[in-house]
Parts: sequence; structure tokens; C-alpha cells
Amino acid sequence: MKTSWRSASLVATGAALLALTTACGQDKGDQSATGQNVGNASQAQGGYGSSGSDAYGSSGDGSASPAAKAESAGQLAAWDSKKLGKVLTDSAGMTLYRFDKDTAKPPKSNCDEACLKTWPAVPASGAKAATGVDSSLLGSVTAADGTKQLTVAGWPVYRYAMDTSPGDAKGQGVGGVWYAAAPDGKKASPAAAAAPADPKGLSTRNDPKLGEIVVDKNGMTVYRFLKDSAWPIKSNCVGACATKWPAVEPVAKNDTKNIPLKGFMTFTRPDGSKQQTLNCWPVYTFSGDKKPGDTNGQGVGGTWYAASPEGKPVGAPK
Repeated sequence: MKTSWRSASLVATGAALLALTTACGQDKGDQSATGQNVGNASQAQGGYGSSGSDAYGSSGDGSASPAAKAESAGQLAAWDSKKLGKVLTDSAGMTLYRFDKDTAKPPKSNCDEACLKTWPAVPASGAKAATGVDSSLLGSVTAADGTKQLTVAGWPVYRYAMDTSPGDAKGQGVGGVWYAAAPDGKKASPAAAAAPADPKGLSTRNDPKLGEIVVDKNGMTVYRFLKDSAWPIKSNCVGACATKWPAVEPVAKNDTKNIPLKGFMTFTRPDGSKQQTLNCWPVYTFSGDKKPGDTNGQGVGGTWYAASPEGKPVGAPK
């Protein structure tokens, strides 16, 4: 009788361990993923023109500033400005603007060709909605120079020739008609900055180079470390590494969007803190990412890669 009970107990224990192993890191030896191995996010190259003061931002002698190149906005993003609130940017972090003399219903650009030399129309081609923004808000309209111009909630959007670096917003308020755009197409405002963040603790976004990757509630890219293990669950990023690559804190299962719940669990790190996993793989953010949409940690040291919803390292060598 005792022997039978002991045998049954061992069978039950073995079955439980097998189930957990199946749920966690079944692909622990699989480094494959979709997407490409890329470096840091692109940065703005060169300037967008000289100073100006009238409604079109023209220079003091009445001539228009040199035009910026009509480059695709790529993956749109939003950054929190203490003065302006949530500001819509292109993939290089350059501020995007709207013009009060335009209309959204119907969408129409009233910035003529002279105006477009200082306020270049943002091409609609290749633009992707910012994290947490409905992609249906994006559209297009034909600008005066023939550009198929990006619209957000019907409002045509522009860059400004005087902005030379990511984060510049020198076009704010020019002529009393030009204003930084918010991610929903409205004018950026401090009130919008005070609005609560997307409540989803973990969700996904479509990166133009990497495909679908995981982001935290602030829209920051989530990463995998190839030196970690999923079974047993273990983080090998400690000490100085943990400062540079902060562990993603535990997230409730009902506080996710587009995240598979297989192997979605937490574990205890060497310092006693809790860390979230995707398919049992520990996940992190990167201190070198400064704004939503940044992927500056991609490929660092050949060991750090953006995480897919299934917990795979996107772009890692097979």
C-alpha cells in the first residue's frame, strides 16, 4: 500500500514539473526571431534652416529659409514636454506641427509653396501611428507642392526649418498660427501631459525596422538578454548591468495587450526584487532609450535584442 502511494506521488510530481517546463522557455535554445539586426535609432542629420519670425518662419529679409528634405516620418512617437505637453515627433525625434489656417474637416493644407520652404510637408508614405494612437487617425492630403502630406485626425502636419535637433520646438507659436501637434492631432498642451498614461503595463508596437516588439506602459522598448535562461528562470544582468538595463517590474495579466500569457510570470532576482518574464524569459528596458520609439539597445554587445510578444529576441543571430 505504501509503495503504491509513493509511486502515485512521484508520477504526480513528475507531471507537474513537465507542465511547468512546457510553459516556460520551451524555446530556450532557440535564438531565432523575425526582423533585422539593426543598430541605434536614426538621428536627425543636419539642420532644417535659419532663423525667422513671421507666420511662415521666414528670415528677416523676407526670404524663406532653406527647406528641410521631405523625408518619411517613419514610426511616429510622442515625448513629454514640461511646457507643451505630449508632442508628436517623427522617428528621428523632430517635432511635427499643425497650421491654424488649415482645416481638418475636410482635410486641407493652406500652406502655399513659399510657405512649404520653411514648413515642409511631412510625407504620408511610410508613416506609422505613435504607440497608443489609433492608426485610423492617419491619412493624407495633397500639399501645394504635390506632396502626399500626412494628416493626423485630418490635420496636415509639417516640420519646421529652424528645428535642428531632436526635441527642438522653435516653431511653437510662430505667427500665432503654428503649434506643435499632439499625437491625436490636436494642439499640444500641458493639460494633455497631465493625462494618465496608457494603462497597459505591457503592449506592442510595430517598429518600421524590427516589426512587432514589446513596449512598457510608457511606450519604451522592452529587451531580452541572451545570457539569461528561461528554465530555470535566471537573470544574469546584475550590478552595473542592472543599472544600465532596468528589470521590468511585475505586470498584472489583465494589464497587457497583445501579449501571450503562456509563461507570463514573475521571478525573484538575486537582490530579492521581482522581475517580469515573457515566456519565462526575463525582460528589461534600456537606460539609453530616451523617448518612446527608441531602440538604442538593439544589438548592443551582440547580446541585447528587442523582445517579441512571444519573448523571442528580435533580430538575434540564429
